[in-house]
Amino acid sequence: MEVVLHTNTEEETQEIAFFLGQLVQQKDVVLLEGDLGAGKTTFTKGFAKGLGVKRTVNSPTFNIIKEYKGRIPLYHMDVYRLEGSNEDLGFDEYFMGEGVCVVEWAHLISDFLPNEFLKIIITHEEDGRMITLIPKGNRYEFICKELISNDRFSN
Repeated sequence: MEVVLHTNTEEETQEIAFFLGQLVQQKDVVLLEGDLGAGKTTFTKGFAKGLGVKRTVNSPTFNIIKEYKGRIPLYHMDVYRLEGSNEDLGFDEYFMGEGVCVVEWAHLISDFLPNEFLKIIITHEEDGRMITLIPKGNRYEFICKELISNDRFSN
């Protein structure tokens, strides 16, 4: 089941992410893909608010991984700088840890990803963004069903 949503503003994008942030549990993995400036970090900011994170969330481009405290920890990864590298930075410890992982540019570490995850592709449209959710595994299909059962996000 693939879910496609359209947003016209950053606030609408963050609203979807906020709702998803309220649904996730420990060990959930969310992969974010999209061109530079597509809205991956904007999405993560809304997601973090849904988790109850109080700190300002920004791109961990130069740190690769940032941790935030919420109802469960948020591990925000931006692996863009790892392109062409096979370096394992202990990803399993995060994926199997106490929190939820959000990974920007996840295709660059595909060999290290778990078998199940929620992949989100954010693309520019003329008047906003298209957000495509691709669940891999029953847990993530459940999350997508919960999202579209909300009247605000149903197509």
